[in-house]
Amino acid sequence: MITNTLVNSMKLTELNFDRPEELVARFPLELQGKQRDAVKLLVSTPQGHHHTRFATMSNFLDAGDLLVVNDSGTLPASLPASGRLGEFILNLSTDYGDGLWALEPRQSHSEPGSLPLYLSEIVKVDNTVVTLIAPYPNLPRLWFAKFHLEGTQDKSVQDLATRVGKAIRYGYVENEFDLTHYQTLFAEKTGSAEMPSAARPFTPSVVEDLKAKGVVIAAITLHTGVSSLEIESDVVEDAVLYPEPFEVTEGVAEQINTTRKAGRRIIAVGTTVVRALESAYHLKENTVMATKGFTKYFIHPQKTVRSIDGLITGLHDPKASHLAMLYTIAGKRLIQEAYQEAIANQYLWHEFGDSHLILPKG
Repeated sequence: MITNTLVNSMKLTELNFDRPEELVARFPLELQGKQRDAVKLLVSTPQGHHHTRFATMSNFLDAGDLLVVNDSGTLPASLPASGRLGEFILNLSTDYGDGLWALEPRQSHSEPGSLPLYLSEIVKVDNTVVTLIAPYPNLPRLWFAKFHLEGTQDKSVQDLATRVGKAIRYGYVENEFDLTHYQTLFAEKTGSAEMPSAARPFTPSVVEDLKAKGVVIAAITLHTGVSSLEIESDVVEDAVLYPEPFEVTEGVAEQINTTRKAGRRIIAVGTTVVRALESAYHLKENTVMATKGFTKYFIHPQKTVRSIDGLITGLHDPKASHLAMLYTIAGKRLIQEAYQEAIANQYLWHEFGDSHLILPKG
């Protein structure tokens, strides 16, 4: 359990820092003939910060530790669209069933919205009609949209995406890469608009080393939507998140609770895992419960993280909501020191970038 005693609201300026633009990973290491686990790993504890490679991950974990990963697979969620505005793209975000999705209309992979669209506007993806129902409340870059698949060759929006879509990418990734570069070793249940990228550096050899050390691996599912942009409200806690589907099974909940009772650590692989486990945490019983549904739980220093003891994650942009979670887990000072270390040592940001292991109790 990780407790936090911050009383006052957090200001957006506390999540801001200067990161040189060149510290952005623009392609996967595999294109240089390297393994994914060759990315840098920054290990942060109250005793200090250690620089190594992800391939050495097992050196920092103990027998009996439980790693919880996200087994969601990545969709080719960026769809070509056309309509009154000409050609643009629709980035799928979240599936709400029966052809209803939250999605982000964009001019291109490097040019975001908001586009001048209107209620009930009709656009097309290949031969599929899509009705833009309404903007998402308080998140105008996102829209609710209905895909009309009747009379088409596709039985689902996922089928349509598989046929015509590509991996979502942004302006810092100049080239188009195969979807395999956006899948993690643990991907089993396709549904994420963007890769749960904290697990990307795991390779079979890393997993073998962990198992040999006595580290156990379990999986939850959280299907990620499109990346959150910078927090715009001056008060961090006022930021709006949209709900994403997740599931923590009874077996995994039992593993977590048994590990905790044995005095061993729960290490989340990714912020998605933290959100899922905190959403499944039952305060009265002081346990993680089997849970399935949607979560828009926003973790910030006004709250307490009860389900984990550490986190493996990437490096997050200035003003990103994920930083508020990191402050909650490890404290603002430790995270700010870590990011200074990362910048000074030329660590790379984003999905193809370097990794950060945070162990707030050492």
